[in-house]
Amino acid sequence: MGVCGCGKSTVGAALAQALGVRYLEGDAFHPPANVAKMSAGLPLEDRDRAGWLQALAGEIRAARAQDTGLVLSCSALKRAYRDLLRQADPDLRFAHLQGPRDLIAARLAQRRGHYMPPALLDSQLRDLQPLQDDEAGLVLDIGQAPQALVAAILSAGR
Repeated sequence: MGVCGCGKSTVGAALAQALGVRYLEGDAFHPPANVAKMSAGLPLEDRDRAGWLQALAGEIRAARAQDTGLVLSCSALKRAYRDLLRQADPDLRFAHLQGPRDLIAARLAQRRGHYMPPALLDSQLRDLQPLQDDEAGLVLDIGQAPQALVAAILSAGR
C-alpha cells in the first residue's frame, strides 16, 4: 500500500515472485471512469473507489477461499479502505511503502505510460492515513532497494 509512485508495483511483483504466488496490480481493476478522471488530473473520491475496492476484496476473498497466496498492490490510502479489504480476509497484512514527497515526485516525473499524473500526488498524501497500531502490517522506507524491501516483508511474515 501507499501513494502513487512509492513502488507498490515493483515491490509487489517481486514479493509475489519470491513467494511463488499470484500478483495482481490493483490499478488494473479501476473502471474506465476512474482512469479517465485520474488521467484528467482529478483525484478520486470515496464513491469513485467503492466499486474498485469491492472488486479487489472479491479477489482477496477468492484467494482465501481457494487457499492460495496473493500479493495485491493497492493504494489502500484510508483505514476504511483497508477495513473493507480485511473483511475479505481477516488475516490480510499490509506493507506500507512510504518516503519523502520529493523522492516520490521524482519517481512520478520519470514514469512513462501510466495514467496517474504527478499532479495527483498531493491529493493522495492528503488522503493517506498511515497504518495504525492495531492493523497487521509494517511500514517500509522506499529509500531502500526493492529487493531489500521484499526481504524485510518476508522476514516480518515469519
